[in-house]
This record gives sequence, C-alpha cells and structure tokens, in this order.
Amino acid sequence: MKITVVGIGYVGLSNAILLAQHNEVIALDVDENKVNLLNKKISPIEDKEIDYFLQKKKLNIIATVDKSIAYNDPDYVIIATPTDYDVETNYFSTELIEAVLDDIEKEDIKTTIVIKSTIPVGYTKKIRTRYKRNKIIFSPEFLREGQALYDNLYPSRIIIGDSSSEAKKFANLLIEGAEKEVIDTLFIGSTEAEAVKLFSNTYLAMRVAYFNELDSYAEFNDLNSQEIITGMSFDPRIGNHYNNPSFGYGGYCLPKDTKQLKANFLHVPNKLIDAIVSSNATRKDFIADRIMANNPKIIGIYRLIMKSNSDNFRASSIQGIIKRLKATGARIYIYEPVLRSMNLDSFLDCEALFDLNEFKKVCDVVVANRVTSEITDIVNKVYSRDIFNSD
Repeated sequence: MKITVVGIGYVGLSNAILLAQHNEVIALDVDENKVNLLNKKISPIEDKEIDYFLQKKKLNIIATVDKSIAYNDPDYVIIATPTDYDVETNYFSTELIEAVLDDIEKEDIKTTIVIKSTIPVGYTKKIRTRYKRNKIIFSPEFLREGQALYDNLYPSRIIIGDSSSEAKKFANLLIEGAEKEVIDTLFIGSTEAEAVKLFSNTYLAMRVAYFNELDSYAEFNDLNSQEIITGMSFDPRIGNHYNNPSFGYGGYCLPKDTKQLKANFLHVPNKLIDAIVSSNATRKDFIADRIMANNPKIIGIYRLIMKSNSDNFRASSIQGIIKRLKATGARIYIYEPVLRSMNLDSFLDCEALFDLNEFKKVCDVVVANRVTSEITDIVNKVYSRDIFNSD
C-alpha cells in the first residue's frame, strides 16, 4: 500500500514507522526541522523504539513538506494533526484536520482517509456529510508518549469506527506491522469509536484524580499514603497500576479529552465527569498550599516534562503548580535541560538554571512531580508526592 501520514508528532510518527515495515509511507509535516531529522533517520521526538527502528530496521519511509508529493495517489491518508482544546468554544480545535481535508479535495484524490487525531463525539459523521465522502474513518489511538511505537507494536486493542472493506484492510495493515500475535479488534460505529476514546481517557483521569485525592487526605491527616494505596491495590478489582500520586493529571491528552467529554455532556445530567475536571484543579491548589506552608524563600522546580522518558512539557501538571506559586509572589527557579535546546532561559517568567549543582544549592525547597536519582542527594529539600517512583 501507499500511505500518507499527515503530522509527525508521536501519534503520526509511530504509525508511520509501524506501517513503513511493509508499505510505502510518506510523512507530511509543516516543520522542516522534523522532516529533515526523519530523513536522516533521527527521531524528532524521544522514543527509544522509534530510535531503534530508524537505525536498525528496513523501512520504506520518506518525510516531506511538499503536499504534491504526499498526495500523489495514496491508498490511505492518515491524519494525525493536533486538536487542542479551545476554552472559548468548549470544543476541540479541528481546523488542522479540516485543512488536510481541504488539501485532499483540491488534489481531487479518491483516497480512504483515517483520522487518528482525537475528535469530539459525532465529528466524523459531520465531516462525511460536509465533504461528501463516505471513506472517512475514525480510528482512535491508545498510545503513551515516549512509548508510542511500543504501544503500536503491542496494542491493547485496535478499534475502527467503520466496518467497510477499507476499514478492515486498514486494521489488517496495523496488525501486520504489530509484533503482538493476538490483538483484540473491534469494528464499531464512528460515533461510538469517538466515545470510546474520550471515555477511556476520562476514566484514566478519574483514576489519577482518585488516588491524588486519597493522597491529599493522607498528607493532610499525616497518614502514610503508600501504605493505604498498597493495601487497596491488593484487591484485584483495583489493581496495582495507575495509582502513583502526582501533582495532577497533565500532558497533551487527559486535560483536553476530559474537558471535551464534559462539553459533550452539556445537555446530559452528570456529576462525575464534571468532578473529574474540577478535581484536577483542586489538587493543584492543595499542592501549592502545602509547598507554601513552610514559607520557602526560593523554590526550585525540578523538570517541566510531563513524565519520565519524555522531552515534552506541553500542558504538564507542574505548570499549574508554578502559576499558583507565582501568584503568591514566590521566587522560583526552574531546572529543565529541554529549555536550553529550545534556546530559552526562562519559562512562565521564572529564570532557568542549567547547572544542577547550583540549582540544588540556591533553592530552599525543590518541587518535583517525579523524583529521579539526580536529586536523591538533597532528599531533605525535595517536595514530591511520587510514592512509587513511577509514572
């Protein structure tokens, strides 16, 4: 098959590499730096499996910024562009998806379009009507940033929001590229598939919020949070996963997906979905108050990244903590090596320190969403709710 993937973030790139094992893949992006890196077999994102595949595997893939090359008679076009949440409209911003669809219309190609971007419930039906195309399929992704290719190689499930022959062929392409031998595959309606994505991520956010509120209770009452969570997790119905307290759920997916689902509930009675969103803000308020309770003179923020093994801090939970601490007038320094690669010497009006030893020395308290070996030597200074040393 000849496949074009639009957008080479972690969703698009991991899908492109998976499919490039057995198909001709063209990766289209507006970012020339990403395109150049990929053509040099260098991953533009942090992902060890992607690094390995680019260096060691035989892949039929090229990257380009040229739409005429990308849209030259592909069998499938996979759209993996960002859909950020617009707080003013209470809706995902789908302009980039529609820009791709407009380009396909201009090129007048009769391809099958697969949307991998996260979209509102009911969106696929609307754009099928708008663009008068039946061959627009939604297939949600369930990938972890930093482990996106691994999650494509060993998928928890494959869900396709369509049951046409093109949809089944696409599912087979994903299965062909995977290393997992038996993969649960489900063909359902497009609107149901959209709901699966948003409800799945909101459930994960709910679990994060639950253990965070448990941890808030334990810290407030001087209880051992780890012992409580460990005792609960012995129950197989609860399980020992996704239970490590944090400063709140963050990153690219959970904050926006929970807000979008909340917006989709506008005319549906609910309490829980709304509570999940508000709980995240409450947790950040609590964390900031606990940090300021000891009146630190200089606060250090150790890493902005959303989790370990990531170079991305877009919408990371620590940013909400920084904003709350800044509002108190606190003096804050940030240690984040990624800022140097971005040629930034500050973030959120806080000065960046790139010398870790200096950072440790000047800060009264070091705030860390996740603790690493780099700061275990100053454990007496560290404020964190990282109990199990995991994401």
